[in-house]
Amino acid sequence: MAGHSHWANIQRKKSKVDAKRGKVFSRWAKLLMAAAREGGSDPSMNLKLRYAIDGAKADNMPNDSIDRAVKKGAGELEGQALEEVVYEAYAPGGIALMIETLTDNRNRTAPNIRAVLARRGGSMANSGSVSFMFNRKAEFAIPKEGIEEDELMDVALEAGAEDITTDEADIFGITAPPEAYNDLDKALRDQGWEILDAALRSVPDNYVAIDADAATKLLNLVEGLEDDDDIQAVHHNAEFPDDFDAES
Repeated sequence: MAGHSHWANIQRKKSKVDAKRGKVFSRWAKLLMAAAREGGSDPSMNLKLRYAIDGAKADNMPNDSIDRAVKKGAGELEGQALEEVVYEAYAPGGIALMIETLTDNRNRTAPNIRAVLARRGGSMANSGSVSFMFNRKAEFAIPKEGIEEDELMDVALEAGAEDITTDEADIFGITAPPEAYNDLDKALRDQGWEILDAALRSVPDNYVAIDADAATKLLNLVEGLEDDDDIQAVHHNAEFPDDFDAES
C-alpha cells in the first residue's frame, strides 16, 4: 500500500477543514441523520452512526448540533429525507474516483457532479467500472511518539486490524474491515493513545503514481467536487509524488 501518499493526502485534507467549517458541519449533519434513520439512534448498535459522531466531534461540531441531527434522523424531529448515492468517475489521466453523496434530490446532485467533472477534466464512469478497484475499510492514524510498534501491532491485530502501515515518518496507519471500527476505536482509546484520524473509507486495491502536474489537476477537481454540499467524500487511487506540495 502507498502509505506515505495515502496518509499525507488525508492530513492535507484535514488541514483545510477550518476554512470550510460551515460546510463540514452541514455534511456531518446529513451523515448523522442518514445513519440514525437507517440504524437507529444508539451508536453502540449502529456503526455508521458511531463513525459519524466520532468524526463530527473530531471536527469540533457542537454536541447540541450532533444531538439534533441524530434526533432528526431517528424521526424525533422533523428533517429531510436523505439518500446515499455513490457515483463513479475518472479524473484527468484516468485516475479512478468514488464520489459519496447524501442527497434529497438526485436530479440536482448528478448534473452538478457532471458539470464539475466536465469543467475540470474529469468524466462520469459507468456503474461498476470503478467500484471494483476499491474496498470499504475502517482506517485509523495515530502518532508514533511514545508507542512501540510491537505493542501497537498486538493491540490492533487483537481488535481486528488487517494492516499496519509504518513507513510514514510521524504516524502509524491502521486498516481494518468496517465492522472492526468500534472494537479498534475502543482498543486504541483504552491504551490512552491519541487518534489523529478515524474514518470509514473506500480504499483502492492499488495506487497509480502520478506527477506533480497531474496531482495539482486532481486536487483541483476533488476540491471542486467537495464544494458541493451534497458530496460527503471523494476517494481516489492516485499516489502523489513524495515531494509534492499542494500549497506551492
